This record gives sequence, C-alpha cells and structure tokens, in this order.
Amino acid sequence: MSTDTDVALTEADGYTERNMKTLKDAAHIRQNPGMYVGNTQAAGLHHLVYEIVYNSVDEALGGYCKQINVVIHVDGSVAVADDGRGIPIGIKENGKSTLEEALTIAGTSGKFDNAAYRVSAGLHGMGAKAVNALSEWCEAEIRRDGKVYKMEFERGYAKNTAGPQIIGQALKGQTGTIISFKPDPEIFGEITFDYDVLMTRFRQIAYLNRGLIIKLKDETANKEETFYSEAGIAEYVVYLNEGEKVEHNPIYFVKEVDSIKVEVAIQYNDGENRIEQCFTNNAYNPDGGTHLSGFRSGLTRAIKSYGEKGGHFREGIELRGEDFREGLTAVVSIGHPDPSFESQTKVKLTNPEVEGLVASVVYELLTDYLEKNPKEGTRICKKIMLSAEARIAAKKARDALIDRKKILGGGGLPGKLMDCTTREREKSELFLVEGDSAGGSAESGRDRMYQAVLPLRGKVLNVEKARLEKLLKNEEIASLIAAVGVDIGNTEDTTKVRYGKIIILTDADVDGQHIRTLLLTFFFRQMRKLVEDGNIYVSRPPLFKVVQKKETRFVQTREEMMTDLTARGLKGTILHISKGDGPSTTVAEATLAKVLPVLAEVDSSLITLERRGQTVEGFLKKANERGELPDHHVKLEGRDYWFHSKAGVEAFRLEQESLLKKRLVLTDAALAATVGQDAPVEGDVLRYTLDEWHEVRALNRSFVKLKEMGIESSDLIPLRRVAGREPPVRFTLEHGDIRKDLAHLREFVADIRKLGEKGMTVTRFKGLGEMDPLELWDTTLDPTRRTMLKVTLNDAQQAEELFRKLMGEEVEGRREFIMRHRINSTEEIDYGA
Repeated sequence: MSTDTDVALTEADGYTERNMKTLKDAAHIRQNPGMYVGNTQAAGLHHLVYEIVYNSVDEALGGYCKQINVVIHVDGSVAVADDGRGIPIGIKENGKSTLEEALTIAGTSGKFDNAAYRVSAGLHGMGAKAVNALSEWCEAEIRRDGKVYKMEFERGYAKNTAGPQIIGQALKGQTGTIISFKPDPEIFGEITFDYDVLMTRFRQIAYLNRGLIIKLKDETANKEETFYSEAGIAEYVVYLNEGEKVEHNPIYFVKEVDSIKVEVAIQYNDGENRIEQCFTNNAYNPDGGTHLSGFRSGLTRAIKSYGEKGGHFREGIELRGEDFREGLTAVVSIGHPDPSFESQTKVKLTNPEVEGLVASVVYELLTDYLEKNPKEGTRICKKIMLSAEARIAAKKARDALIDRKKILGGGGLPGKLMDCTTREREKSELFLVEGDSAGGSAESGRDRMYQAVLPLRGKVLNVEKARLEKLLKNEEIASLIAAVGVDIGNTEDTTKVRYGKIIILTDADVDGQHIRTLLLTFFFRQMRKLVEDGNIYVSRPPLFKVVQKKETRFVQTREEMMTDLTARGLKGTILHISKGDGPSTTVAEATLAKVLPVLAEVDSSLITLERRGQTVEGFLKKANERGELPDHHVKLEGRDYWFHSKAGVEAFRLEQESLLKKRLVLTDAALAATVGQDAPVEGDVLRYTLDEWHEVRALNRSFVKLKEMGIESSDLIPLRRVAGREPPVRFTLEHGDIRKDLAHLREFVADIRKLGEKGMTVTRFKGLGEMDPLELWDTTLDPTRRTMLKVTLNDAQQAEELFRKLMGEEVEGRREFIMRHRINSTEEIDYGA
C-alpha cells in the first residue's frame, strides 16, 4: 500500500541496485591500494618488497631457507629469490594452479593452519596478491622436483591460465622461489627504490634471524651489501648504540610460553634518547603494541623492585616510567602462531594475551639477570636515578628561566608573532618563515583570519647538541615555544597547541634547507607528539621561475614544467621527413602530439637497454623479418644467444644438449649467488641463464604504433658517414622562423622542449624574497593551490639514527652520509634529462 508521502527511488536519483558493484582480488586491491600497502608513496612502494621478503623469511623460520637475495634491476623492477621449498605448483580441483591462486586469489595462503608454517609474518593471505595486483608485471619462477617452472602476470591477473610452464631443468636437489615484479606507475607514479631504506630493513631482518644471509644488490647504482648475524638481536642493540657510551654489555634473554616465543635484548647508554623496536614474526611494528606495553611494564617493575631492595634509589625521589626508559636501547621480538595487527601493514600488534605474557617473562628473566650481575644492576639503577634527578632539575630550570605564565599560559605571545584572528585551532595555521624579509612578504600575502606568521632570525639553535639551559635561554626557541603553545620535552599532552597546522616555510637554497632541518630536529626532540599527531608540515614552494616578456610566473613541479615546455614546443611545429629519392612528407602538430609520448616511451626502454650494456644500433640489428626484437636472452659458456619466444629457447636447449652431450640446467642471471646456484655440479651438467627483458616487449609494442605513423625503428639511430661525407638530413623541425635538423628521432622529445623555451627564461626558484605578496599567496599560501608535505613518523628508530648522525657531535658518520648522498646542483635545468 502506498501513500502520497511514499517516495520511489529511480535511476534519476543516482542510487539504485545498478550502483552496487562487487570488486574482488586484484580489482579491489587496485581500487584501494592504501588498505594493503599503507599508501602509494615511497612507504607503500618499499612495502611491496617487504611483503615478498616476509614470505621468504617465513621459509627461514621453518628451517627451509638459508639465503635471500634482493636485486633492484636496471629496468626498475625488483627480484626476490630464496632457497626455500618453492611455492607449490600443482593443479587444484577447480582447475587453477596453486601458484596462480597464491598470487591472485585473496585469502589464499599456506599459513592459516600452522601446518606448513608454525609462525609467519604473513597472516591475511594478501601480501603477495597485493604486490602482484599493484605491479605492471609480475613473474614467479619456482624450482621444485628437478624442474624450473614459470608463470607470468599482468596487473594481478595470470597471462596464461593453463598454469606454470616448465622453462628448464634445475640443479639436482635445488628448490626455491624467485618473485620478480615492476611496480605499476599508474599506481605509484615515479618508481624509485631507496637503497638505504631497503638496507635498513634487511639489516633488521638479518639480526632477527641469526644465521640467515640476506643480500641486497642495486644494479642501477652498482651497489651491494650482505647482512648476516651470529649473535642476533643482542648484536643489534650494539649496532643501534654505535657512537654512544654504553653502561653495560647487552642483556639478552629468550623464553617460550604457550607456543609464544619472547626474545628481548636491552642496553643502556649515557644519553637521553631511547630506542624501542618491536617485531612480531619478523614484521616490524613501528607503533609497538601489546608486546611493547608488556615489555615496559616488566622492565619498570623488575628494575624498580631490584633498586628498592638494594637501596639504590634515594628516598623522596618519585620515579616515573620515563626515567626507566631514558637512554634505553631495546629490541623486543616475539614469535606468535596467530598474531593480530591493526592493519595489513602490521604497524601495531593487538593480541591482548601478549601484554601480560611479555611483562611476566621480562620481569622474571631481567630480575634474574640483575641479581646475578650486581655490578651491571648497580650501574643501571644509578642511570635511572640520574634520569629522575635530571627530570626534576629540568623542571626547576624551566620554571626559573621562563615565566611560564607568560610563555605558555596564553596571556603573552612573542612580539614578532603576527597572529591570526580565529581561535578555531583546527582551521588555524602557523607559518615559520626565514627572516624578517620573508616574514614581511608572508604577512602581506596571508589570510589574516586563519594564517599566523612567525619570522625566525638566522639559524635556529641545534637542539641535538645544546644543553637544556642554553636551549631555554635562546630567544628564537623561546618565541617558538610561546607561539606553538606546547612545552618542550612534551611527549604526551598537546592539547594546548594553538594551531592545527605548523608549517615550515623556508627558501629552497642550502641555507633554507639547513634551517628546515634544524626546525625538524627541534620538533622531533622536544615536541615529538606534534609530529606523531600530524601537526607539522613543510611547505614546498614552486621549483621554477619563468620570465616571459614582462610577465613572471612560477611552476610548482618539474613534471608541470616539462608538460608546459612540451605543449609550447609542439604549438605550430612541423616535422619534415625526407627519405631516399622520394618526396618529403610533413607531419603537423596534431600528429606530432600523438608521436611524442610514444617516442618518450621508446627512449625510456632504450635507456634501459643501454644500461644493460647494449648499443641501440647493434640491438636493432637483432630484429626478425617482422621487425620484432628478441626479448629472451640466454647466456651459455660465456656466449650470448637471443630468442623471440620460450619455444625458441627450449629448442635451443635440446639442440645444445644433443650437441654437447651434457644436461643443461637453468640458473638465474641476476641471482646466481643464491645458495645452490653456484654449488658444484656433476661433470655432465652445464649451466645456462635465461633472462626476459620486459623493456624489449615494450619496445616492440611501441614500434608497432610508430610504424602506423610512418616511423621505422631505423629512424632512431643516426646514419653513417659514407666516404667521409656527412649523411643526408632526414628530419627537420620547423617552429616559426626556427629550423632544426635532427640526426635521428631520439632527439625529438628534447628538442621539442627546447623549442618551448623560446622567448622565455626558466631558472630554478631561489627564495621567497623573489615573490611579491600576491605571488606568495598564489603559489605558497593559498590552501586551494599550494603544495605541502605532512611530516610523519613512520620509523622512529630510523629518524633517531638520522638526527643523531646529521645533527650530533660525531663528525665522521655525517661526512660519510653527505658524501654518499651528495648531488650535483646547477642553477639551470637539463630539460632533456
């Protein structure tokens, strides 16, 4: 029964049953990548590698894997190889191979029933699936039963649903898995792996798994490193305390209770900062969890009980939990058969039973250690007593040196602060700018309702080196504290912060970067909770200043600059093509706009080929009668062979076995150092390598597109001189009154951009002082157009190491870091790069 008030929903209302969609497996992962790898920035990109490495580590935890190799290839892909059992490849009742399901079907895993893996870092059956779905391509190479199997995937789906194919014979008794993948630029944008980030994580894993070898190699930078530890996490805390004066040798203990293994290593140093790293089944938990809270509880209880019993603590001094952790370096690692985490990225352990169990184990074994080692116990208690006394003295020093009512009570603010009108904290912003000049521009250009400006004169005090007394007497630091509204040393309470966003706005030059680093050091050391809560931002001013006639404008990013120059360079441009004795042809702007992105793709693939040691001219000669280049590279007895298909490779193998009267076994070109790959073999066996070059496949696809536009692959290389005479000009760009001859079409993209520069001057943006207030608003202050980076704390220990190295007293480590990461900076940009 209906009434006049009933409303019938129709398609015009925009929400019917047709709007309900079901996304599964790769489709759901690609729609929501942040759910599976955290984000689509650098952290998520590196998490792809970790997920595959975790699977190999799980094999090590089960006692089946001794070595893991990770290689960053020249084409931007990554390969992870292990000498474990190899992923099963059998066909299941539904007709799909186990390997295909392991890499494509959400929730498929060999780790749910604890039969194949007692403990594992993977638990959701999603890690490898996420990597596969978020990759442009992925390949699985499995060694089992004396054979080598391979299966290929594109963006999460199998290219061949018939299952893994046999591509060769394996060494006798050799097993293992190689997962190779190239992250999808559609998801992650620019693909650049940070060697140091991966190195830090793999070092951790090696310490957590004593006896496991992990090798990292970067083919693009020609760097490699091997990680191995006999002493495990006891050796790890020593590494973490490098450069510090330690109070005692590492304290290490391990115990298993109710199938949960608790492993702990601690060491105090004479500093103020603490490092607490937590792991569950080798997965790093940056936000800690129940094992961290249990560790802290057990540690405090054990030392407090021991100290009070031995009379090591002065009466009348109230000890707090923070006193027991000052100068502490601790690693807590647990093995749990059924861990629960806050998210797929495993940032925080949530099992409630772990807290009491870890607290009990730490209290029992640490108490036992202290009683058996009274000398070390006394030193630890003395350290804690000094921490408590320093905390009390620091409070007195703050009270004596600063009028707290004036500084933090909200009644008085620094005179140079140009405050905003609103008192709505979440909407307000505080800009920390470099000097009075920039402060004046920012003051004139800002939105005074919501934006406050605090100019800081000169270099801010380096709080990493300064004593508390000096810090509190520093005028700029006092002004900063007053403006922000949060007391220094505050690690918990940020309710008094006066602004929702605190934005560091400095020049893009070296001095500006130094000031930014000093401010980040201050917030990390003295107001870390603001960083953890996401209150701190870094403004990113535009990179380029463009002067055209009498107009000046600013361009935010390199990508925008390249797009702008390309569009300007194409406008009104014609390409004249002259080949042989026939008439020349003319390609107009509209067609050139279609040609340009294809040529850019071609050039990227050719650069990868050149990094492999190939010459473009030489490699193009390997094309077959259809113009297709070979994408299968075989190396046998020091000689190179090229094929266009797996069938060609297999025919070659059988032919060589018949000819040489030896069995050919397949090893891997880039991962030949994996355990078992270089083991001695019988006299009737020869090794060969097979490598598939994906950039060649991309080249072949691009050549098809170019041919449809009348461009041949030979147009990408210069003609040779004949009898000492210069070759004829085949290509000429015409742009207004400019004519530019091209030796070959690889020059096309760069020359189009150079044409785009005609009539304008492009320089790197230097400082905020180059802008008037309106320009500053348009490029840097306007919330609808500006670019800002939120400062996050994904890895507190890595940040701790970096600030200690860059801002501390130790010089040699800083010099080594600077030399390793130095760049060659120039004012002008190489637009063809």
